[in-house]
Amino acid sequence: MSLISTIRDLHRRRARERRALTLAEGVRLLEEALAAGVTVEGAAASPALEATPRGLSLKQRLTREGVRVEPVSDELLAELADTRQPQGIVAVIRPREWRLAEIHPGPRGVVLVLDAVQDPGNVGALARAALGLGAAGLIALPGTADLTNPRTLRGSMGALFRLPAVPADTESCIAWARGEGAELWTTAIDGTPVDRVRRTGAVALVLGNEGAGVRPELAAAASRSVAVPLTGGVESLNVAVAAGIILYEVTRDR
Repeated sequence: MSLISTIRDLHRRRARERRALTLAEGVRLLEEALAAGVTVEGAAASPALEATPRGLSLKQRLTREGVRVEPVSDELLAELADTRQPQGIVAVIRPREWRLAEIHPGPRGVVLVLDAVQDPGNVGALARAALGLGAAGLIALPGTADLTNPRTLRGSMGALFRLPAVPADTESCIAWARGEGAELWTTAIDGTPVDRVRRTGAVALVLGNEGAGVRPELAAAASRSVAVPLTGGVESLNVAVAAGIILYEVTRDR
């Protein structure tokens, strides 16, 4: 299959899963991929890529490293891209595949667990917050946006190239937490304000769907429910915003 056909194919989740490949668009995301040692299988580049020094430098680096860079028109690149401003490049990459057994929070670490968080942008932002605030990894439960979705990768700003992140079913996640000695903490509007909570060991922090919350099996297995204290008639926060606040409070309590 040609590079262009492959790029078109990888817009489908089934193709990404079958090939263990995905797409990265834009100069910044490709720079992050290269810095993290992610394999770039090939790239389509339009004249717009060379319009900036960073774009030109990226193209030269890809060429030096033996990556096939196929020239295309700006019009074709716009068709291949998922964004309105793809900055002249769409690349096929092979992200690292992590296993649940590789995520180890240690005696005082934190792991983020996403339960049916459906929006790819939110999932990407959650990964970025997890990496930035020192979480040991991320577990995506059924119903959560695909971790290899190009929009998820863009939302993570490259965090998913570095953060151990795996999909898992609920039963496996609960068993993993027990095996690692990590307490399951869920988040809920009526939970204990997180700034009043102190932990004694590792925590697997579960964030649920903004509408439905966490599934009953997780709520039953959890030892605590926490919340961001809100004032002024605000009912809830965006899940990524709430996660950032809670992660900060939890990870600083080491």
